[in-house]
Amino acid sequence: MSPPDALADPTTRGSTRMPAYEALAHDIKSRGYTRVFGLMSDDTALFVTTLDSIGVRFYGARHENTAIAMAEGYAAATGELGIAIIGRGPATANALHGAMYAHRTGSRVLLIFGASSLGHAGGPDAKEFNATGVFQAAGLKTFVAANPEGARRMLENAIDGTSNGGCATLLLPMNVQLGLVEYPGQMGVPSPAVAVQILRTAGRPAAIEAAAGMLDRSRKPLFVVGLGAHRSAARKAIEQLADKVGAVIATTLKGKDLFHGHPYHLGVVGSFSHAAGRRLVDQADCIVAFGASLNQRTTSYGTSLPLDVPLIHIDVSASPIGRLFHADVAVIADARTVAEQLTAAVVERVASDKPFHTDENRRALAEHDLASEFQSAHTPRTMDPRSLAIELDRLLPPNRNAVYDAGNFLQVIPYISGLGPDHIKNTVDFASIGMGFGTALGFACGTPDRTTVLFVGDGGFLMTMGELETAAREDIPLVIVVINDAAYGAELHFLKMRDMPVAK
Repeated sequence: MSPPDALADPTTRGSTRMPAYEALAHDIKSRGYTRVFGLMSDDTALFVTTLDSIGVRFYGARHENTAIAMAEGYAAATGELGIAIIGRGPATANALHGAMYAHRTGSRVLLIFGASSLGHAGGPDAKEFNATGVFQAAGLKTFVAANPEGARRMLENAIDGTSNGGCATLLLPMNVQLGLVEYPGQMGVPSPAVAVQILRTAGRPAAIEAAAGMLDRSRKPLFVVGLGAHRSAARKAIEQLADKVGAVIATTLKGKDLFHGHPYHLGVVGSFSHAAGRRLVDQADCIVAFGASLNQRTTSYGTSLPLDVPLIHIDVSASPIGRLFHADVAVIADARTVAEQLTAAVVERVASDKPFHTDENRRALAEHDLASEFQSAHTPRTMDPRSLAIELDRLLPPNRNAVYDAGNFLQVIPYISGLGPDHIKNTVDFASIGMGFGTALGFACGTPDRTTVLFVGDGGFLMTMGELETAAREDIPLVIVVINDAAYGAELHFLKMRDMPVAK
């Protein structure tokens, strides 16, 4: 069935006047975006319907937080812009959890919200909500379309606001959406959607000299590599540096399996580490962090990394350096570029001056059996989740994504192997349960060639189980593993540690 004339591609006809919401829909399509997520409301229904009618598929969720998580999951899986469209007032208030989560992840996400008509004169608006004030207080980049003529420019500004990674919000008042705008038939078509391009900034010579000198004095260096290094495609450069100086390599949780196959890869450092890796971490006499914030989970609240050794912290942003963990040398630059600079600057070593790089260590890491680290605690009614994870690791398709909600069940993470950071997604950025289901749906949309597996606790699943209908309606294939401890497990353990009652 052909779309009505009003929705035909305006670039194929002469200049015409159309509602701003229709012009915005065509602008989104002309940029190459093919999917949007959301929950339709009276103030976004025309916009959403227009997008879907012109070929930008709309995926509808059952809750606003899930819709935003879907957009973030899609962005995380593809590196492209994830777009969520949400209504005004109560819908916006509902979505604050998701908005904060998306803001914390660093993924490119544009949140488009309806808003009350500017200068509303028809009596009280029951949905009135100071979204601008709330978003700005929360630290979100916020753009407001004040008139129909400026709406298209404001959309462009909001998209640009996500260009370096991060979340931006765009508010579209009802009367702005409905206002007529001139849409030129021979307009220049914007560039198609592209992933974020990493700015290859080099480290300052003095910082590189200081870092190289510190590495040259070290005999047992440890590299801690995070998601930032993966995003800069730094794996090869970091491996070359590690081979030259005799370093062992560990990753943060978000960098899990980045160095899978490297003979001196220690796995994840911190709360999800294994015994063979911890043995070498404890011996390190110098730490180099590449694109890792060194948060509480990575450092196990300061207990998993040696505190009395020098640390070189490399990040494209200055904000994480020294914020959560000490830093002796700071290098504010791209991880891959710095790794290349350091490789050129450090002194070549002989094999005897690389005490970490031994046949014994290589063999111990290769032969380490995770199942040897615990004794299964099955009961007649339950299965130890660690044993379950080892079995699922064997049964699930090798080409898979693993998406984790937050909760006590996260103890399974070390036992689920993967193909690298592009195949794993942890949704703990806002330290809350309930974001995993939507993120997994968006991740599956962005990587249809892989099997996406959601690991979720009973609390997070019960909070979002209505999205089972979303998966079925939108035909999004998903494997869901619910790990049920019949409680909010983390809180239960917190109470037990303080000898408090745990019964309801």
